[in-house]
Amino acid sequence: MANYLIRRLAFAAVTVLFITFFVYALIRMMPGDPTTTEAAALNPDKPISKEDYKRMQRTFGLDQPWYLAYFKWVGNVARGNLSSSFFHKRPVRGVIAEHIGPTLLLSIPAIILAYTISIPIGLYSTAQSGTLIERTISLLLYFLYSLPSFVAGLWLLVFFYLRLQDTMFALPASQMTSDNFEELSPLGRLWDIWTHMILPLTCLTYGSLAYDSRFTKANMEEVMRQDYIRTARAKGMHPFWIIVNHGFRNTLIPFITLLGLSLPGLLSGAVILETIFNWPGMGYLFYDAISHRDYPLIMGLVLMFTILTLAGQLMADIAYAFADPRITYK
Repeated sequence: MANYLIRRLAFAAVTVLFITFFVYALIRMMPGDPTTTEAAALNPDKPISKEDYKRMQRTFGLDQPWYLAYFKWVGNVARGNLSSSFFHKRPVRGVIAEHIGPTLLLSIPAIILAYTISIPIGLYSTAQSGTLIERTISLLLYFLYSLPSFVAGLWLLVFFYLRLQDTMFALPASQMTSDNFEELSPLGRLWDIWTHMILPLTCLTYGSLAYDSRFTKANMEEVMRQDYIRTARAKGMHPFWIIVNHGFRNTLIPFITLLGLSLPGLLSGAVILETIFNWPGMGYLFYDAISHRDYPLIMGLVLMFTILTLAGQLMADIAYAFADPRITYK
């Protein structure tokens, strides 16, 4: 196991370097740069002189070729320094830390709800395979999965914010809290955050719910055709125990893979949804960083997302050995 972990960690380090290298090259080749944003914030009646422009380029590190700037960034990261945000004028680590909480507030309930609802639906669909009920559920799941989350978000905004305005069913359209949040009681603050969460949480959950349900059913159908399932049926075991104890337990390997791949989603957020609902999470921060050409902040987020993705895959591989004794990493 130790040799396997060493090999995987070495491969992960090389992967991180390749990904960050290509992303840094890509963002430096995008039209515009931080000096454009900085110049737009200045007085338009006073054009920037060449000396001021060169000074801004030195300040943002744009006076060097991009590959030299990348290796300088790697050196800073190796020392635990993610540099300072061009736009926020603060360390990148602090800016990211401020937006982790709102993202977790959406992503953790979304994942819990998706798995809590999707697994029973997938198992029930397996038990009702070939019936009208199963086909109706499958049709509904296909519809939910094919419906883009941003389209659903706009529909929900039109209905719950515009059509139901000034009614008891109206919901906030954006932000995580109301303007009078500080004046509310502790219970009122919780309720205020919850009402702001409902719409983005719904959009973030239904797509995963539809995919996870279909994923569970597809894997269960393959398992239910195995010989040991027919043997359990021949012995007169209850169908519920056949599906749960013999069927679902043997689908844990692909299910663990799905869980491992969902780890980056805990902190990566949803760029489009968080932008639509103006939710101050990681997705909105990533969009904001790209808009302002905030290179250090973009690279800090890309680094975090890459490490989380690789960590999720590694955790899934390790969990395989616990789920299936036949798998060993010796």
